[in-house]
Amino acid sequence: MSLKEQLANDMKEAMKAKEKERLAVIRMVRGAIKQQEIDNKVELDDDAVIAVISKEVKMRKDSIADFEKGGRADLVAQNEAEIAFLMPYLPQQLSEDEVRALVKEAVEQTGASSPKDMGKVMGALMPKVKGRADGKMVNTLVKEALN
Repeated sequence: MSLKEQLANDMKEAMKAKEKERLAVIRMVRGAIKQQEIDNKVELDDDAVIAVISKEVKMRKDSIADFEKGGRADLVAQNEAEIAFLMPYLPQQLSEDEVRALVKEAVEQTGASSPKDMGKVMGALMPKVKGRADGKMVNTLVKEALN
């Protein structure tokens, strides 16, 4: 079953169970997927759907930081709940130690030795961690490894 089919089935289940919050998040994600399909005039595969969901999760994580600064605990809780609804659709996330091991391997593969080589390392690393690790964390770990 593709991710789009799974989202459609989960949306039906959420309607039947009257889970308003979950239903709203699933509808929002399906809308974002449909928008991508219309904009690019293509049918999205599971990898592209994962990219859309990852983008939505990232937007919410960024919003949480802003809402915490503004003292909006209600919006922080809402965004955290939305992230919790989205995470099951993403592949199992890599731990920081797993990402560190992949960074070390990528640095060795590319022969990188200074921060100038960051682009090479990121180019080799991102396909391996796409959708499974936060880009900010990967970027930070690569900077640490090259300094």
